[in-house]
Amino acid sequence: MIAPRLLKMLGLLLAVLSLSSCVSWGVGTIKTGQTEAEVIAQLGQPTHIYQDGDQHLLEYMRGRMAQATHMARIGSDGKLISYEQVLSLQKFAQIKVGQSDKASVLKIIGAPSETGFFPRVQLETWSYPYKESGVWDSLMSVYFDQAGIVSKLENGPDPLRDPSERRSRH
Repeated sequence: MIAPRLLKMLGLLLAVLSLSSCVSWGVGTIKTGQTEAEVIAQLGQPTHIYQDGDQHLLEYMRGRMAQATHMARIGSDGKLISYEQVLSLQKFAQIKVGQSDKASVLKIIGAPSETGFFPRVQLETWSYPYKESGVWDSLMSVYFDQAGIVSKLENGPDPLRDPSERRSRH
């Protein structure tokens, strides 16, 4: 009788620990005007930093399954200008086929969760899982030609979250 009770307590403990680890993924209570040091104190070290003119961006990737990347834009005065979730249709629309390069994509939506290469068509792909319209588990793929210029964007269901895809793999 001790074993089932111990297992139940262990399961409860693991559930509590997993929930508490989710707190660190939260977006915090960041407000414009805060100093960069205050932002980092609240959110931790950024996953990447991008220079954008006299401003810079602190990227906070939340991981493949979290479907979110937040960017904190810091002005030349060292204060927060904006803080937003950048994996959205509005941000993807800022990427221009035939014009945007890898550096500009990084500044718009951050680093990809996965990368790949299609040798037959000579295209590199960067993948971004996100929650489309707050509802659908989607995957945006950005394709680059050999010069590093965006050649196309492709949006569709995220195969890692699509139940029909999971069933067909087993």
